Amino acid sequence: MISSMTGFGLSESFDKTSNISIEIRGVNHRFLELSIKSNNLGNDIEDFIREAISKNINRGKIEVKIKAKSSSKTKYEINKKLLRMLESSLKEALGNRVDLNFSDIKDVSGIFNIETSQSINKKLIKNNFNTALKEFINSRFKEGKKIENVLSKKTKSIEKIARSIQNMEKKTLNKRIKNYKNKIKNLIEDFDETRLDQEVAMLALKHDISEELDRIFFHTKTINEELTKKTSSGKKIDFILQELFRESNTLAVKIDDSKLKNYALDMKLLIEEMREQTQNVE
Repeated sequence: MISSMTGFGLSESFDKTSNISIEIRGVNHRFLELSIKSNNLGNDIEDFIREAISKNINRGKIEVKIKAKSSSKTKYEINKKLLRMLESSLKEALGNRVDLNFSDIKDVSGIFNIETSQSINKKLIKNNFNTALKEFINSRFKEGKKIENVLSKKTKSIEKIARSIQNMEKKTLNKRIKNYKNKIKNLIEDFDETRLDQEVAMLALKHDISEELDRIFFHTKTINEELTKKTSSGKKIDFILQELFRESNTLAVKIDDSKLKNYALDMKLLIEEMREQTQNVE
């Protein structure tokens, strides 16, 4: 089964105490590259996300966006020790009793402090992330299915072209040998039949494409097997396609019949299109 590197997953939850939104996006990349954008949720959450991603995904550029808001708690505190020290200093300086109001001390550094804290439900964040990750992975498999259908269809087209070349090449080779013999007989009155057969055999060997066709069928079979695996590898499919392109290129060079050469060029084009699709396979 093919998994695309392109995918999207989203999970949101809203209640009286918190609002959480987690979005996961993925595009193709040679390796696994993860980016986490959050409002300082802590290293434990990031470690949890990285571990979950690395367990389920092998390749791709992944971006995780986390937005978490929760109800805040505000704590007010007066540092009584500093307040007494302030009163003592003022009394000593002014020489009489000092009556301080709140407005007198609220801006004095260290005496009046306000602390605002937010309580983030980390368990809820993890649950939302798991939901978003599941949706993300499913979307990658859906995209992968589309790519798999395209690759399978093009592989069948390549095999069809290879069979057509295989069938036509036998007739073309026999015609080539006959024309070569007639040409030699017309040019030379006294000729060695055995030597002529040897030359014809060498000519046939030069244009023999059976080995290339066998390898092409082998590579298409390997691709089909890879497509039906539980977990397919984009790197492996791309490597097979490189080998397939090399064989089709040799095929095109060896063929001298214009119609067959066009078939070989069509095959090369199909392989290039498959390689473009494979760039997005995990």
